[in-house]
Amino acid sequence: MYVVIAGGGKIGEYLATVLLKRRNDVAIIESNQETADRLSVSLSRRYLVIHGDGCNSKSQEDAGIRQADIFVATTGQDDSNLVSCEIAQRMFNIPRCIARVNNPKNLRIFKELGIESVSSTTFIANLIEEEALQGSVSSSSLLSHGTVQLSEIQVQKFKSGKSEQGIRVGDIEMPAQSLITAVSTKEDIEVASPDTLIYPGDTVIVVAHESVLRLVRSIFKSL
Repeated sequence: MYVVIAGGGKIGEYLATVLLKRRNDVAIIESNQETADRLSVSLSRRYLVIHGDGCNSKSQEDAGIRQADIFVATTGQDDSNLVSCEIAQRMFNIPRCIARVNNPKNLRIFKELGIESVSSTTFIANLIEEEALQGSVSSSSLLSHGTVQLSEIQVQKFKSGKSEQGIRVGDIEMPAQSLITAVSTKEDIEVASPDTLIYPGDTVIVVAHESVLRLVRSIFKSL
């Protein structure tokens, strides 16, 4: 994948390092010249560092935004992250934009604009890679000091052939430290009980420890 990151601070640098280790191509847009210069020599593998403003379309274009699969805004300013994601979406038609949101009160704004918003750097890296492979997680957020994650998982067509009758929540064998908390349909959302039925197209809200989240996703993929 080719990922463009706006913001080369601690979070942007760490995210770039993780993605590069996983053999993705990365470009970083950083407004501070000193930081940009340092990143130019400290990173390894296939990367590009642009000294510029992530909210500037020219800087995004210099970073190869037209070829990017994902755009990520990681600065400490929510307004800058919002603007840069809007530019990437509207001007360059980037299919996925993910933003770091520093103030939880702003989460609603990002969601209304169709921008995925998270607060954990490690979680952003996992979200990019695992959703690219699986395509089933629509959005996520971080809880409890980064160890417990709340994920919305889009239910795909059942491999078991039970699409019409649905599958009971109680019949899904969830791993320890995970829980199905709610099920959202096009019409409504309800707190999950063992008798709640899940159908393809529904969104299941799961709370899980980060150590078992990958397993949880694979369980829903194999239903």
